[in-house]
Amino acid sequence: MLELYHSPISTCSQKVRLVLAEKGLDWKSNLIVFTRGDHLTEDYLKLNPNGVVPTLIDDSDPIIDSSVINEYLEDVYPEVPVRPRDAKGTARMRAWRQFIDEVPTPAIRYPSFNAYFVPIWQKLSEEEFAAYARRLPLRKHFYGHMGRGGFDKQAIDEALDKLRQTLERMEKALVTGPWLAGDQYTLADVSITPTVVRMEDLGLGNMWSDLPGVTDWYRRIQARPNFSTAYMPGSRDLGPSC
Repeated sequence: MLELYHSPISTCSQKVRLVLAEKGLDWKSNLIVFTRGDHLTEDYLKLNPNGVVPTLIDDSDPIIDSSVINEYLEDVYPEVPVRPRDAKGTARMRAWRQFIDEVPTPAIRYPSFNAYFVPIWQKLSEEEFAAYARRLPLRKHFYGHMGRGGFDKQAIDEALDKLRQTLERMEKALVTGPWLAGDQYTLADVSITPTVVRMEDLGLGNMWSDLPGVTDWYRRIQARPNFSTAYMPGSRDLGPSC
């Protein structure tokens, strides 16, 4: 059986759970609790040296990085496809996925971390926070930039600008097809869904109120059966700071 190390609130975990649900695959859930430091234990770092979620285990072999995991799931379990069958369609889908990985996925972390993690880090001393950040394999500099008080207005404004750019690009694409890469629901739609959901949860849903294509796309995304399955309890709970 497939196993997934994941966190309910992790947007990257949500991305993989959407594909697992879309394909109707059975999997064992291994929850990672960030505040407990599960992602930095010796055992977990052996599976995922990046110290992040998610990690998929298939036949004892770990597969890491959410985009890689989703392509792997499509390669191994293609019966319910989330990737075009033709090469050009796949290229268009991957161009979207690459853009999403490089632009909106990092951008949403800035308001998300301010909302969810800053109330936790403020309870630590500067020394405790610095010691935690130094343990992070990938994001110690990101945490250093954030600090215990969160990201400043300039960083947040830049992140929101990138998110708006993404929404406008989506609007243009949705003129020619019901989904981002055309007629088929694909990994492009999967990849951006957690970011749009997180924006709504952060009170940023007005950012697409003037974009009818995105508004309709999001309505249809939420109506898909995989959505309610992937968004398990706790997935949208960002705490009292929201």
